[in-house]
Amino acid sequence: MKKILPSSYPGMGTIPHKNGTTFRVWAPNADRVYVTGSFNNWSDTDNPLAKESDGYWSADVPEAKPGDQYRYNINNGPQLLSRMDPYATEVTRSNGNAVIFELDFDWGGTEFKMPPPNELVIYEMHIGTFNDSPGGSPGNLMKAIEKFPYLKALGINTIEVMPVMEFRGGFSWGYNPALIFSIENEYGGPKAFKEFVHKAHAHGLAVIFDVVYNHFGPGDLSLWRFDGWYENDKGGIYFYNDWKSQTPWGDTRPDYGRDAVCRYIRDNALMWLEKYRVDGLRWDATAFIRNVLGNNNDPQHDIPEGWRLMQRINEEINNRFPDKIRIAEDIRNNPFITKAIPEGGAGFHAQWDALFVKQIRKILSAARNQNIKLDAVREAISLRFNNSAFERVIYTESHDEVANGRARLPEEISPGDAGSWLAKKLSTLGAALLFTSPGIPMIFQGQEFLEDDWFHDKDPIDWSKKDTYSGILRLYQDLIKLRRNLDGKTRGLLGENLNIYHLNTADNMLAFHRWHHGGPKDDVVIVVNMTNKIRSAYRMGLPRLGQWRIRFNSDWHGYDPSFSNFPSRDIHTDKIERDGMPCVGEINIAPYSTLVLSQDD
Repeated sequence: MKKILPSSYPGMGTIPHKNGTTFRVWAPNADRVYVTGSFNNWSDTDNPLAKESDGYWSADVPEAKPGDQYRYNINNGPQLLSRMDPYATEVTRSNGNAVIFELDFDWGGTEFKMPPPNELVIYEMHIGTFNDSPGGSPGNLMKAIEKFPYLKALGINTIEVMPVMEFRGGFSWGYNPALIFSIENEYGGPKAFKEFVHKAHAHGLAVIFDVVYNHFGPGDLSLWRFDGWYENDKGGIYFYNDWKSQTPWGDTRPDYGRDAVCRYIRDNALMWLEKYRVDGLRWDATAFIRNVLGNNNDPQHDIPEGWRLMQRINEEINNRFPDKIRIAEDIRNNPFITKAIPEGGAGFHAQWDALFVKQIRKILSAARNQNIKLDAVREAISLRFNNSAFERVIYTESHDEVANGRARLPEEISPGDAGSWLAKKLSTLGAALLFTSPGIPMIFQGQEFLEDDWFHDKDPIDWSKKDTYSGILRLYQDLIKLRRNLDGKTRGLLGENLNIYHLNTADNMLAFHRWHHGGPKDDVVIVVNMTNKIRSAYRMGLPRLGQWRIRFNSDWHGYDPSFSNFPSRDIHTDKIERDGMPCVGEINIAPYSTLVLSQDD
């Protein structure tokens, strides 16, 4: 009998080369492992793998080539198991066959530079509903590409893609990955995602990829009891087999204490950055990687090895890809998530800020009853982690806030009448706060034209609203332009500095000052009227003498015919101290409105 030799080619999964294809898989409890596929007429035993150290198996198969389908046959005692390759980069479907695929794409020599965090404006996108028609199959990556000129005109510069890793069926949010190295077949597979990233970069758009490492599946999960071993009726080698296995989404938390599982997750994170050239990763639910219950300050349920895994991966990414951004969806506002690794932190650049969305949505929803708490607004605007304004991602809508029956913000403000004057005024006031507060702003698909239905994976965006609410869309474009300082007159919105200097709780008036270095075209003042009353000749402090120009007035009738176009004129200051500022001026502002002011040279 011919001796089976392990492959000399490094790497996991399939590695096509000039002499065929290497197959390598981790199955430490297997007695024998075979690869079967279209290259050997699906023979169960023609191509055995040789056992390597640490539970790995490999072999070279000369006949196997890209495009061939395959599976692993694993023998463990009397168990005969057919398994998908955990490292498969293309599959026929989540419960089908793996496909040999080479990830060495031709990028045409193009390079893309990720903007720095203080310049990012993020657009969260769900591929299945972003550009689709009701009924039939879900939307796909190529359909999404058709809207890139629209996104560029909107002004955003970063797309955050909800998970597109292979999941069960065709409709899903994506947070149930069955095979984390594969691109969802219904979305177009790996070639389509490469094209998505390539075309995004050509339009000046960065791509942040949403990864799910807090749990896998649970549906169509070939990793489950992969090589036949398990304990306590749990999931086997890829999962904890004790109390640590439990998550809110299934009994499938990866075992971060196993080197091979950590390698699996690490290899996956690096693949998106290296092979697909995405510009960053957004880690889903990191609280459940570091703690079984997702808690802060709960050592009884902490998972130290999960914390170390995040540190190790973030450190390697930082060393190899220093321009790539790393964002955590921790939702616990734990400053150690974004603290530097040498200081004991997890090493993420930024984290989703749960306080901002919670406070602002609550305040805007209660504004119709004049139940305004300006202290809560101040807290939402001023929160920062580790004394950095841009370690937080701020938003008023995300897939979580507008799903499972929870409403989009305009609908929450005016239930059943999301197109009302009140819903438009208050939701756009929220948009103004979003784009002028310190932090990395993010909007959810369709938010920019008052999409009002709650998000679910079979309800596409209603693109007709883009025309119905074209003025609201213009408002978002104008705010994004100011936030990114594209006209060169609002540099302060890119800066760290913030002073909330005017807080009138009696009249529900608020003003804050943003600046980078300070001076004309840098100092920015944001004035917010959170009442249904006009404020005329309202005196308040300003940072400098001279004329202050109105760069944005949310009450402009061009944004909506129902807005009053209240005459908020440029302001001339007097050198009289007010609100801790050296100068004073008179403001005219409409109800539920925001003004953005700065100076020319």
